[in-house]
Parts: sequence; C-alpha cells; structure tokens
Amino acid sequence: MSLRLPGLADMHVHLRDGEMMKHVVPTVNQGGVSVAYVMPNLVPPITTVDACLKYKAEIELLDRKTKYLMSLYLSPEITPKVIHDASKRGVRGVKSYPKGATTNSDSGVESYEPFYATFEAMEETGMVLNIHGEVPASTSDDVFSAEPRFLPTLLDLHKRFPNLKIVLEHCSTEEAIEAVLNCGPSVAGTITAHHMYITHKDWENDPHCFCKPVAKTEKDRLALIKAATSRNPKFFFGSDSAPHPQSSKQKTPPAAGVFSQAFEASYLADIFDKEGCLHALQDFACKFGRDFYDVPIEESAPSLILENNPFTIPPLINDCLVPFRPRENSNWQCRWEEGTL
Repeated sequence: MSLRLPGLADMHVHLRDGEMMKHVVPTVNQGGVSVAYVMPNLVPPITTVDACLKYKAEIELLDRKTKYLMSLYLSPEITPKVIHDASKRGVRGVKSYPKGATTNSDSGVESYEPFYATFEAMEETGMVLNIHGEVPASTSDDVFSAEPRFLPTLLDLHKRFPNLKIVLEHCSTEEAIEAVLNCGPSVAGTITAHHMYITHKDWENDPHCFCKPVAKTEKDRLALIKAATSRNPKFFFGSDSAPHPQSSKQKTPPAAGVFSQAFEASYLADIFDKEGCLHALQDFACKFGRDFYDVPIEESAPSLILENNPFTIPPLINDCLVPFRPRENSNWQCRWEEGTL
C-alpha cells in the first residue's frame, strides 16, 4: 500500500544556527517536508528584518528543495514600522515566547499590552502571530498548568484583535483544543507528532521526550489525536522539532525539545494509520497549514510517496542527534517522486 501526497507543510521548525544548523537543515526534506516555517529563537533572537532574511539565505544554502517561511521574535524592537517592512519583504509572522518558559526565551513576553499597536499592524498586513501558549516561568512552577492558565489571554487577544491571524502553537491539552474551537476562523492550533504519541510518563523516564509544553495525560493525548484527525482546518501540523546536543539532554533538568525532523512523515502516517484515519493525513499535514499561511500547493512539485514498508528508526542522526522513538519500528517510509499529484 502507498499514498501520494504533496510534501508536508511543517509550520513550526527549529533549525538552530552554526554547526548544529548544518546537521539539522538537510533532515527537513528527508522527513517529507516541502514547506517549513522557521522559529526565530536564536541567540541573540531574530528581531530585525535584515537578520531574518540573512538567516533564510543561510538555510537555503543548505537546502534548495524546501520552501522556508520566516518569522521575527516578538520584542520591543518589533514596532508597527518593522511589521510593515517585514510584510513587504516576505516575512510571514512573529513568534511570541513567554519569558523564561522554554529554550532561548529569556527575552520573551511578560505582558502583551505593550504590543497592541504591533498587533494592529499585523492585522493590517495579514502577518501571523505565533504564540507559545504558556504563562511565563516566573508566574508558574507547575508545567502541567502553564498552558491552561494562558488560555484566557489567548481569548482576550482574539477578542481585541478579531482579524489577527493567531496560531496557538503545539497544543498539549484538551483545554487548548477547546479554546481554539471557541475562537473564530482567524485562530488556529498546531499539533506535533510527538504530543500524539507520549504522555508525562514518557518524559519522566526519558529526557529525549522532555519538551515544552510538556506532554500531559492520556486524556489530553487522545484529544490531540481527535483534533488532528478531525479534518477541521483550525488544526494543522507543526512539528516543533527542536534539536539539542546530547550533553544538553543529559543535564538535570534536560534541555526542552524533541528532535523529530528526519522522520516526520513516518511518525504521522503511523499514528493516522493506527487511528484508521489515513484519509485525513493530507488535510492535516499538507493542506490546512498552507491554507492558513496562503501558500498554494505547487502541482508540478515532486510528490511525497508514503509506502507501507516497515523499518527501524536509527539511534542517531548524523552521528550527533537522537531522534524521536529511536530503535522503534515504523510501518511507513517516505520518498520523493517527480511528477504531478
């Protein structure tokens, strides 16, 4: 059995910079992705259009096959003037991090009120606000409640800026799914592959499953799967694949991030197949994200072929990165094939 799809649209990727970027970027296309939305939380964070486009050029030198969409890091430097300039020069959105809650978020947000003028400019230009939906680390030591406690802020922002495109990134709770459903069509949510596989029991025993927001309960996991397979355009794929050196994952606490980039299509096909929902995979992983970001499917682009051909996920990628589910079996392999869909 095989499936022919457009390339995946992964609307949340971390590619890092320097030597790590050289290891990570080639795995994007390898994992079946042809459109990737890049996060800006480098050190220092990307807060200017020039820096953003320079980063894009560096990525494209390593991978010409993938269409990379870029974002800025929400900070005081992101003024309405910067938004209008960014929009004209092809930057697609702005990412908001809660201060201190995750990797490279020390410059993150504690209050959204100072950015209201910026959000008005984003409404005018159609740029997307991507939100890591947790309260700042300083206001909550409970990793299980950090996302639910943020959701009233999401609803308030949507009420104040009803035409602002907002993505609640990496939904991890049933409450987050419900909040997205209670908003209008300008609000969507991304769901990762790994949050559909794991619960708190996994990351409590395996540092390579530790991420932010953390995986929660079995009830939450099932709610995420239900949303992803529902064919509701408010939910689409964003891997939040986040590579870290092995030394960082072995610390206490470990660095937050799951590296899934190299086998994204396989992870998704396995979970959708298990649920009897392979017919819904194209909408979730290929179509709805493109629609939200106004990125058309290129009919003449190479097709992604998923084949029911079991293999074992390797223990390491490029001799330095531990992938999600190492040494476990997957039933689906992907390859690229020239020709129209």
